[in-house]
Amino acid sequence: MENLTYTTESQRQQHYIEEMKLWVNEQSRKMGRPLTCKIVTFGCQMNAKDSEKLLGILEQMGYVETEDETADFVLFNTCTVRENANLKVYGHLGHLKKIKQKNPNMLIGLCGCMMQEKLVVKKIQESYRFVDIIFGTHNIFKLAEIMKRRVDSDSMIVDIWEDTDQIVEDLPSERKFSFKSGVNIMYGCNNFCSYCIVPYVRGRERSRNPKDIIREIEKLAAEGVVEVMLLGQNVNSYGKGLEEPMTFAQLLREIEKIEGIERIRFMTPHPKDLSDELIDVLAQSKKVCNHVHLPVQSGSSRILKKMNRHYTKEQYLALVEKIRAKVPDVSFTTDIIVGFPGETEEDFLETVDVVKKVNYDSCYTFIYSKRTGTPAAAMEDQVPEDVIKDRFQRLLKVVGEASKDNVDRYVGRTMDVLVETPNDHDETMVTGRLTNNVLVHFKGSQDLIGTIVPVVLKEAKGFYYIGEMAQEA
Repeated sequence: MENLTYTTESQRQQHYIEEMKLWVNEQSRKMGRPLTCKIVTFGCQMNAKDSEKLLGILEQMGYVETEDETADFVLFNTCTVRENANLKVYGHLGHLKKIKQKNPNMLIGLCGCMMQEKLVVKKIQESYRFVDIIFGTHNIFKLAEIMKRRVDSDSMIVDIWEDTDQIVEDLPSERKFSFKSGVNIMYGCNNFCSYCIVPYVRGRERSRNPKDIIREIEKLAAEGVVEVMLLGQNVNSYGKGLEEPMTFAQLLREIEKIEGIERIRFMTPHPKDLSDELIDVLAQSKKVCNHVHLPVQSGSSRILKKMNRHYTKEQYLALVEKIRAKVPDVSFTTDIIVGFPGETEEDFLETVDVVKKVNYDSCYTFIYSKRTGTPAAAMEDQVPEDVIKDRFQRLLKVVGEASKDNVDRYVGRTMDVLVETPNDHDETMVTGRLTNNVLVHFKGSQDLIGTIVPVVLKEAKGFYYIGEMAQEA
């Protein structure tokens, strides 16, 4: 079987999917029901996109998705950005051990960023022997092959790649939404921020070929997708390693030409290399959303240097003003770490000052989490926990005030909303998002889901609006 020749890696993996389909069919026949699967996703949107691909592969094998962790195959797609993410996975595994004792045929898999840490894999091999397969971030496309090795050998399979320059196209994917989709444009990160484990677990930057990206988005548009989210650890670095270099701004202009795509979002740009060319695209484009997630992490230039962020407070604020000058309606969101090693009260107040000056629509605020293996973990002057918690609460108050002011400013305006879901609390209402990513709840039927409709923003509620569908003229 291994001697068969395949033109592409995706063809090779399709062979293993077909092999596993035979196995799944046989197991289903013995049990008198379809085999079920459950993927539990931790962490970022890159992981969520990976889980869609993993589910697509499993469904091609014949598995049926379920929401229950008593499924025949449970796969944890892990995150390791914070220490407590690891602890959550260990907690889940303890729970699954009891379930597997009742159902010995159950398979349990672990993949994602946490599995790129050698000490984690060693711990699982020693303490969680009931886990069946372990693989990392670089070879998720091998799921069927790894599962085939497991069912053939009846022993734990560990397949971790330390790094890769390989990008495998044309694998199945099962999207969560029919009308919007994440699209990976690049993988990995070269920035090495001193607090971050991502470059060590996701590897070096590598960009997808623009033709493959365009082809994928054209296919999505043909399937009814109206919004795409372009994903990368640092989208501003897109294209640097390609044989024919293309900037991220140039890629956006090409995607904008695709008929059927109405909204283009991206996540995440790095402030140090957000170009004037990209700002021009934001200003001129009718499809690129007026929402920029611009992680600041700290407002203190001294702390930013320790973080290895390559910009100062003043440079960050100047960039914000440059974007605002060309895109007056722009909405900014950000990431902030409170309690980085050595952070003083003065440093913290610099962060508060940035929040007030930028007036973010929302902030993702994090208490600093020491990640073993990063330079920051070995730094002296770790900030006491009670000091961090006090600063965190004070920052949340400032962030909440800014968010409320921003939401208030659009009350009374009619704006386009992409309707995404039925409302959680009222079945007569639906929920959607403005181009700036703020939520809107309004009366409407569920057949509106996936469409873009004009809505009058009647009332601001802090982080969201209550609206009313605009009457047609």
